[in-house]
Amino acid sequence: MSFEGFTTQDFDALTVPGLEPRMEAIISHIRPKLEMLGTELVPFLSALCGEEMFPHVAKHARRTVNPPNDTWVAWAASKRGYKALPHFQVGMFSTHLFMIFAVIYESPNKSVFAKYLDKQAAQIKKTMPDGFYWSLDHMSPGGTPHQEADTKQLKAWAEQLKTVKKSEALCGLRLERNDPIVSDGTKLIQTVQETFQTLLPLYKNAF
Repeated sequence: MSFEGFTTQDFDALTVPGLEPRMEAIISHIRPKLEMLGTELVPFLSALCGEEMFPHVAKHARRTVNPPNDTWVAWAASKRGYKALPHFQVGMFSTHLFMIFAVIYESPNKSVFAKYLDKQAAQIKKTMPDGFYWSLDHMSPGGTPHQEADTKQLKAWAEQLKTVKKSEALCGLRLERNDPIVSDGTKLIQTVQETFQTLLPLYKNAF
């Protein structure tokens, strides 16, 4: 079976009311696709990063009341988990699909990445595509388009990353749910690969 992309039904699974019904919808519609995508991209990402990468599909196991608003697969250089490490992710909210590099609040690498973001703000501003976006909170579906973030803004985020315990750094591409690429497995994989290739300098400088 080859990866076929995501459908309207997959995005709608993230609007089902109630924790258990929503988890059932995620498990039956989205999770098998995330698992397939996770495995499919391992050889590409391992070659790209120069080390073995492992896929981790979100289980949402800690949730007891609130249903998840998004779900994802993450890749990191550890079989045991990804949250403590800089990593790549493909995931979705009910409105859009995202493909990102991320350093989240659990990671001790936040300060390393903050230093790089501060020092290389001008270079990052120049090399990241205008169509990418930044976010400082992986729980929020929003973000700031890269074209709206000047060097000063990137440096301010670096400072926030250094000083605010809960702050995070996410950067990448988002595609609206009705974008034709989203439902075309081959094109989507190609887009994810190109996006991760562009994000590689951020990943490499987070260690």
